[in-house]
Amino acid sequence: MSSKFEILVYGAKESGKTTLARNLAFLFENNETVEVHENASHLLNAAAILVPTLLEEAALNQTQDLLKNLYEKVPKEIVYVILNQYNPKEKVNPHEIKEKLKCNILGALPYDPAILESEKEGVAFVQKYPKSIAAKYLNQLVQVIETKKILERGYHVQTAGTALTQSLKATGTEGSRVSEFPSQIPAHDPKIKLKRNILDQLISELNLKKLDTETGNDPKKMALLRQKTQQAILSIMERDNIHVGDRTETRGFIKDILDEALGLGALERLLADPDVTEIMVNRKDQIYIEKNGKVQLAPLAFTSNKQLLGVIERIVAPLGRRIDEKTPYVDARLPDGSRVHAIIPPLALDGPMITIRKFSKRPFIIQDLMKFGSLNDEMTDFLRAAIESRRNIVVSGGTGTGKTTLLNVLSSFIPKNERIITVEDSAELRLTQPHVCRLESRPPNIEGKGAITIRDLVRNTLRMRPDRIVVGECRDGAALDMLQAMNTGHDGSMTTIHANTPRDCLSRLETLVMMAGMDLPSRAIREQIGSAVNLIVQISRFSDGTRKITHISEVTGMNENVITLQDIFIFKQEGIDAKHTVLGKHSFTGNVPQFIQELHDRGLRTPKGFISSGILKRRKSD
Repeated sequence: MSSKFEILVYGAKESGKTTLARNLAFLFENNETVEVHENASHLLNAAAILVPTLLEEAALNQTQDLLKNLYEKVPKEIVYVILNQYNPKEKVNPHEIKEKLKCNILGALPYDPAILESEKEGVAFVQKYPKSIAAKYLNQLVQVIETKKILERGYHVQTAGTALTQSLKATGTEGSRVSEFPSQIPAHDPKIKLKRNILDQLISELNLKKLDTETGNDPKKMALLRQKTQQAILSIMERDNIHVGDRTETRGFIKDILDEALGLGALERLLADPDVTEIMVNRKDQIYIEKNGKVQLAPLAFTSNKQLLGVIERIVAPLGRRIDEKTPYVDARLPDGSRVHAIIPPLALDGPMITIRKFSKRPFIIQDLMKFGSLNDEMTDFLRAAIESRRNIVVSGGTGTGKTTLLNVLSSFIPKNERIITVEDSAELRLTQPHVCRLESRPPNIEGKGAITIRDLVRNTLRMRPDRIVVGECRDGAALDMLQAMNTGHDGSMTTIHANTPRDCLSRLETLVMMAGMDLPSRAIREQIGSAVNLIVQISRFSDGTRKITHISEVTGMNENVITLQDIFIFKQEGIDAKHTVLGKHSFTGNVPQFIQELHDRGLRTPKGFISSGILKRRKSD
């Protein structure tokens, strides 16, 4: 560990961690014994870890999950929570928060406009507004850190014990996850061979596969097995006189072996990183990730194809599924809901392959999408009114555009007193309403029997008295059953479809209905679509990695043999800036949808902007 005391500011992006780190760094600028960091790579060297949290329920739940993960890596005594944007006038009881989070609360930072003003210029508010309320509170926190000797005490807690086994135990290496990984890709990692050698010895000495099966999902048995395996690794390293660097490097080396032996190997780090949204393992030594919307190569690797195959089996086994030469591909999901697809030889020529679509521990809400620039305030109000008034909506988009995320957010507008039934291939939707029934399809067993399709489930939902039906994705003949449900009293239902434009969405719907094998004439299918679907919400992924709603289009009926559409909102791209960020804006086209008049006539809430846009004018002209 460095001779300096290190402070790590750790938390979600929206918690204000960057602002806190910048201001603490300014206050400790002249203190040669203290360094302030924001990068999680300093986790195991920190004398104090400060975790800012907002006081909203969703933020507190996210912080609770973060702390549980953090306590697996470092001693609880060095972790302190800071209540950010704290308002003394609100009825917030710090003791209740402390009890909820099971944490040490260091203090609070109030909401202060000075913070926002200084952030616009990228400077510390304690520098620009030294007399502000926020600066006063933060100086008090620094005094607490100094007078209570928090850093000195934390340093001794982190460095307790000199033997390798003691240091591992003190820092919680068992079961830990490191969320940061090296920025450079090594041309050849000499440690791979060492890891493979130790893994081979572990398998022969401990019979890990049998022990792993016996532990099942029991966390106590798993912890004991991990501890036993760690001791075996230390014994092998001591016996073979293996040295891999300093204490931190040794901990990382042992953790990597534990992850491959008992966990998900190189995937553990990537799954723990909240900025990674997709993981693509092309072969044992080539792993790509999508991070902040951009695809990049991760400097991580598995020791062998055998270990990679073991990880796949470890994922699918608890779900009662199997993967082998007879069934060389499988769809599954992780405990956190992340979607997994794996395919192995002989179909995968370069070795086993895995694709994981990660999902945020805290489901996105509409405010998140607005902050990302996916839609604007007027579109949000319009979609809320459409869902509340029971319009049937199809979310359309290409692969990886965020259709399921958008569907989940839109589903949050469904009133809480309605019965919702969700139907999915792999359960991904996380609705917050109390009356939700979740159904998931089932693939065939090893004998090719027992499959339950989306279409089977959609037909079953009609007998379950649903107010709304939400289908994760229509990709086959289930589209016909979905349209029939929309046309027979289940208004306000929603689904997603793979298509690049609203017009393509209608064409694909027609094709999917034909796959049902009912031999319906094209006109009859189009009439079904024209009467069932009210709105198409088109979402696209742009070159800078951002996802935006490009069209909200209304299906207005039939004109001879063609389904007619009118755009209500569109996104107009205006160019790309020097940082390759897509520039543009969402705009209202001026077309007033048919159901707005119905809302107005019934005295229901009308989305803002539409009365002045045409309804009152139309009524006056009548």
